[in-house]
Amino acid sequence: MKILLACAGGMSTGMLVQKMVAYAKSQGIEAEIAAYGLGELKEVVAGTDVILLGPQIGFQQEEVQQKYPTIPVAVIDMMDYAMMNGEKAFKLAQKLLTNEEE
Repeated sequence: MKILLACAGGMSTGMLVQKMVAYAKSQGIEAEIAAYGLGELKEVVAGTDVILLGPQIGFQQEEVQQKYPTIPVAVIDMMDYAMMNGEKAFKLAQKLLTNEEE
């Protein structure tokens, strides 16, 4: 599973990635999770299963979805983002994947 987090380029998203990786490992799930600025997505999006947006750029969800129509896109809940809740962010990505496969 490859998950990309897109943000305005801040450090906090990198911290959330670490929490998500730790949660995935604790569940025995192999996942490649990385954070990039929104402008960098086109260079790293190949093979991505899910794109999660930081709440500060949530208003661009529709635009990102149009650019990458085959990849599910969601905005991380503001409270989960603020609390660096890696478990909830990871479960959001999992939910997007299971909904896509149904």
